[in-house]
Amino acid sequence: MARKLRFLKDQMTKAGFSPSSRCSFDTRVTLDELEVKLGELEEELIEVNANSDKLQRSHNELLEYKLVLQKAGEFFHSAQSIAAAQNHEFEANVMGEVSIDSPLLLEQEMSVDPSKQVKLGFVSGLVAREKSMAFERILFRATRGNVFLKQVAVEDPVIDPLSGDKIEKNVFVIFYSGERARMKVTKICDAFGANRYPFTDDIAKQYQTISEVSGKLSELKTTIDVGQLQRSNLLRTISFEFEQWNLLVKKEKSIYHILNMLSFDVTKKCLVGEGWCPISATDQIKNTLQQASLDSNSLVGAIFQVLQTEESPPTHFRTNKFTSAFQEIVDAYGVAKYQEANPGVFTIVTFPFLFAVMFGDWGHGLCLFLATLYFILREKKLSHQKLGDIMEMAFGGRYVIMMMALFSIYTGLIYNEFFSVPFELFGRSAYDCRDSSCRDASTVGLIKVRGTYPFGVDPKWHGTRSELPFLNSLKMKMSILLGIAQMNLGIVLSYFNAKFFGNDINIWYQFVPQIIFLNSLFGYLSLLIIVKWCSGSQADLYHVMIYMFLSPTADLGDNQLFFGQKYLQILLLLFALVAVPWMLFPKPLLLKKQHQERHRGQAYRPLYSTEDSFELEIQSDLHGHEEFEFSEVFVHQFIHTIEFVLGAVSNTASYLRLWALSLAHSELSSVFYDKVLLLAWGFNNVIILIIGIIVFICATVGVLLLMETLSAFLHALRLHWVEFQSKFYEGDGYKFYPFSFASLSEDEE
Repeated sequence: MARKLRFLKDQMTKAGFSPSSRCSFDTRVTLDELEVKLGELEEELIEVNANSDKLQRSHNELLEYKLVLQKAGEFFHSAQSIAAAQNHEFEANVMGEVSIDSPLLLEQEMSVDPSKQVKLGFVSGLVAREKSMAFERILFRATRGNVFLKQVAVEDPVIDPLSGDKIEKNVFVIFYSGERARMKVTKICDAFGANRYPFTDDIAKQYQTISEVSGKLSELKTTIDVGQLQRSNLLRTISFEFEQWNLLVKKEKSIYHILNMLSFDVTKKCLVGEGWCPISATDQIKNTLQQASLDSNSLVGAIFQVLQTEESPPTHFRTNKFTSAFQEIVDAYGVAKYQEANPGVFTIVTFPFLFAVMFGDWGHGLCLFLATLYFILREKKLSHQKLGDIMEMAFGGRYVIMMMALFSIYTGLIYNEFFSVPFELFGRSAYDCRDSSCRDASTVGLIKVRGTYPFGVDPKWHGTRSELPFLNSLKMKMSILLGIAQMNLGIVLSYFNAKFFGNDINIWYQFVPQIIFLNSLFGYLSLLIIVKWCSGSQADLYHVMIYMFLSPTADLGDNQLFFGQKYLQILLLLFALVAVPWMLFPKPLLLKKQHQERHRGQAYRPLYSTEDSFELEIQSDLHGHEEFEFSEVFVHQFIHTIEFVLGAVSNTASYLRLWALSLAHSELSSVFYDKVLLLAWGFNNVIILIIGIIVFICATVGVLLLMETLSAFLHALRLHWVEFQSKFYEGDGYKFYPFSFASLSEDEE
């Protein structure tokens, strides 16, 4: 039945019909009735198609035959006219003086007895134009030049009767002498796929044949149109009920697919099936099974038994249309193990926020929000349409893009950037010029004349003339703070994962030293950044962090931010050095000790009864007796330790991409505004201004709203997959796929 439905769908697609999704479902249709109906429809369509193909082939053959009659008739008419002219010329030469230019054998040829002249046969038809040169060459070689070929090109492509494709063809006439030559010509025509048609050299019969062919073409055209109308009406009727039939067959097919997974019990009188279900759905499943037994008048009710198993359960997260896209971002990296912390919960906030840190411009964020709002408001209509690959992807992630846009508006207000232009939205700037000569100045010549700007960055901070602009310095330090905070969150989540899986070794010999190492170095750097911001100090943090390793006991001088900073740095450095061997050595030794204690005393065991010994063998098989390779465990821990130590440095530096992309986005936006829009405005010409506005809009949409959005999205994806999730997330589980009729409409099979 599914095959028949696929056949009907193919026929509807070829005819330009699509299954209607607005049909009312008739629950009275049974599977047996549908099977009979589908068989009848298939037979009817096959018969209609066969008749249509036969009529269409005859129609195409008659069209080709008509072309042969017309083109070859013109050739014969032209040849007869030339022959008549030559005959008149010969008679004139015989009566008069023979010219020296006359052919020597002309008089002899014309005086031969007509009964003794050689009768030439001919073959006419059509051959593909691309094969015509090879066709002529093979004819010449096969007959050693003893044929005469005449070809005429057909102006418009011709539908080939056999293939049904439009092909450019030539009408040909081949003259030959003898039966042997005729056989060679016929075989060559067949080898080249040339269609041969009968032709007479009698002009009267030619006109009569053309008239008959034209009449048959008209009749065939009428018959074909009636058949196509009947076929279209049939397919239109099928399209109204196709979705209902298809869903009914899919449901029945899926039921049998699940039933095939069940097995017979020992008595072979009932079916036994094992599977997974959420604990919260246990009571619902029991009630449904009882109701099904009552509805089917079953003498034996269904038995629901919870089994104990050593297998790892599948992972199931309840999502909705808002959270599903965020969960898909995480699942693209890997599906969480059972009871493993789900990064998707944090991704709902951290992913759009980190994107917005790189994309921060509330003008661009507003454009992105309006585009996404269109998808959200029309999601019911658009969800049933084919949008193409790119638009389908954007529509599926519409809520992710909406969150990205909202966070971009927020960070853009903090950066005070609207298409790279600062505005005094929340009040006047706190800085002003000392005199009129510093109109374009920013750091030099400005004094604070009023209270601090209430929200976000002061408008005067944009475009500062210092060696490192303050706003860029703010973004760079902020990216480090965000990175350290997110990496600490990842390590904390690794603690909860270890707690869930009962792995105390990972808690004390992986979680604790990782926290100590990371915060002894980069957590301290974050502390220095905050202290410097609060105190307004001019200390060089690069110098502080470098000489913390090179010369930890040296005097800090002007780079000292608080009392006792040198001794705190020495203490933190010692903590970081102790954390490395703490991660490396204790864990392999403790694992070896646990393995020895687990298998101690198993060489000699007390005797049990047969049933008890059988259960003991099962338990021993489940726990396994694999040998403990201390060298492999130590090498694995050594690699893990080096990976974390180097990763702590590289991952912290990787978060600087937040600053780099934010700077690139701001500078690109500033270039488009200054060098396109303002430059066009300065010409005081309406045409140039219109062109400048069009170029500015195209550059903004193409580069900043599309390319920059994709770039920031990919970088935010990398920060979550590598820098964040690698701290705690293994992602080696597998998804829970429940049996559901709701998912059948999404799957083709």
